[in-house]
Amino acid sequence: MEIKSVGVVGAGQMGNGIAHVMALAGYDVCLNDISQESLDKAVALITRNLDRQVSRETISGADRDAALSRISTTMDLPQIAATDLVIEAATEREDVKNKIFESLAPDLGPNTILTSNTSSISITRLASRTDRPEKFMGFHFMNPVPLMQLVELIRGIATDKETYDACLAVVNKLGKTAASAEDFPAFIVNRILIPMINEACYTLYEGVGSVQSIDMAMKLGANHPMGPLELADFIGLDTCLAIMNVLHDGLADTKYRPCPLLTKYVEAGWLGRKTKRGFYDYRGDAPVPTR
Repeated sequence: MEIKSVGVVGAGQMGNGIAHVMALAGYDVCLNDISQESLDKAVALITRNLDRQVSRETISGADRDAALSRISTTMDLPQIAATDLVIEAATEREDVKNKIFESLAPDLGPNTILTSNTSSISITRLASRTDRPEKFMGFHFMNPVPLMQLVELIRGIATDKETYDACLAVVNKLGKTAASAEDFPAFIVNRILIPMINEACYTLYEGVGSVQSIDMAMKLGANHPMGPLELADFIGLDTCLAIMNVLHDGLADTKYRPCPLLTKYVEAGWLGRKTKRGFYDYRGDAPVPTR
């Protein structure tokens, strides 16, 4: 099937980025959230990011204007159900995702494809709660969406070839690269990345190095563009912890035990950049380590 319209559920960090690239690629996008304030902020951010692309001459002013004209917003979930492809990009909680798909079900078209931008939750299990497991798959973008080239495509046990091929065609139209992943906890990128971040937390927890020394060591010693603790703050410590818990629960291996320090930061509400405090304090002119 040819996909012409895309519904994005969730206007947060991932959702607004997905809406941005979809609209720029020529898709009609309907962006949904439970908060009008979140929708307004998302459109303002998309506009700023498109303006930045114009200033860097990566797109034209006409491209920007056309992309913005393709984006509509709504707090009414049934409007999302009328699209050809739905991408759920809500918080990384399985109960929330299930509720969204259940709410969409009565209004979905017969050929609408359902996908989730989940970074770790079982696609097969999410699909089983819908009326169309064969038309359900994982569509995992990397953050920040407009800049990152990779998209993980994850088939559940029931996903059919037509659905996979349709989603692959979308990735290609976006000018991004697809990596096919099997439906195991955290897929490919986060199966490797998040345990590394968790180990950096243990390195800090055990006093092997300070926040600054750990990040500097990985940037200069392993040529990483961002240190693991800085990256954790960027991703969100709550998201990192959620993925570690999925790995620990799903694979039953003690090597995936979340670091107690990571848990403590999340309990404190120090979730990284989005709350202005995590492994760094972002409330001043420059980030300052909190340990």
